Formats: sequence, C-alpha cells, structure tokens
Amino acid sequence: MGKSQSKLSQEQLQDLQKTTYFDKKELQQWYKGFIKDCPSGQLDKAEFSRIYKQFFPFGDPTPFADYVFNVFDENKNGTIDFKEFIGALSITSRGRIEEKLKWAFQLYDINGDGFITYDEMLQIVRSIYRMTGDMVKLPPDEATPEKRVEKIFRNMDRDQDSKLTFDEFVEGSKQDPTIVQALSLYDGLV
Repeated sequence: MGKSQSKLSQEQLQDLQKTTYFDKKELQQWYKGFIKDCPSGQLDKAEFSRIYKQFFPFGDPTPFADYVFNVFDENKNGTIDFKEFIGALSITSRGRIEEKLKWAFQLYDINGDGFITYDEMLQIVRSIYRMTGDMVKLPPDEATPEKRVEKIFRNMDRDQDSKLTFDEFVEGSKQDPTIVQALSLYDGLV
C-alpha cells in the first residue's frame, strides 16, 4: 500500500476482509479516516503519539505509544500503513484471546527475542503508569511499577528464571486479565 489513494481497490478490500475482523463498509470507513488524518498513507511515530495524547490527556502516553507503534509497524520501516494499522486494530479490538495475547506478548517483548524479561516488563509498566497519571487508583501491592512487575513475575515466572516464555505469559494472563488491559483502549473505538 505504498502511495496514498482515496479509496481501497477491490483487491485490497477483499484481502483485508480475509485478514481482519472488519467488513467491507467498516474497512472503507476506517480507510477514509486514516487517509484524512494521514494523507500520505503513512502514520509516523510522532502522529501516533499525538493520537494517544487525545485519549490520555492527564498523563504522558509518549513512551507507551512508542512501544505500541513498534508492534503496529510490522515491517519495521518507521511508519504504519493502512494494512498494518487495520490489522493491529482488528486483533486488539475484535481478535480471539489467543491473538490478543500474542499481540500483547510482542508488546512486552521489546527486543523480540521470544522472552519477556523483568526489565522489559518494567519499561512497559512504567510507560503505562506515566500514561494514566493519577487517573487510576491502584492497590498498595501495585502502587509502583516495580511492585506491579514483581507481582506479575511472582505469579507468572513458573521456573523463576527471571524471564517469561510465551506459554508462561499466556497461562499467567489467564489468571490476571489486567495484563492485556492495555489493549482495551481500542474497544470503544470499533
């Protein structure tokens, strides 16, 4: 989807209908809005952060938006095209729990090595706390990012090797659904 065009081609529409949970009309509407906001057909990291700021005006969503951007940007070219955007939106808003967990694992596995380390989890959780600011009241055992990550690792890291495999992450997330809570941002949008 290199160059921007005002409408999706029939072929693009059919492809996206097969690969997303959106119907033809929804895809056309999302594309229209995407092109209105991104006339070049490409969404860069700065614009992506600005969008997040609209949803989290009382905190600083920039670091979290950067992490999310990196997962949306599948081909790692520094921009998100419509296909990448709608694919990620489809999974995070309407995907099966397994798809959402895979997507969330990619978010927390910052370096992409197939494991989530304590430090990677801490970076993401810190960014979530910065994003939500004082809007969310947390229990004492989750009052700081460090306490939250320690609790997560205590519950998920079965072999206590200070890193989470995908299987440990999936099992732990079933016990603690707040792990994928970051994805709920999109639920009200679609």
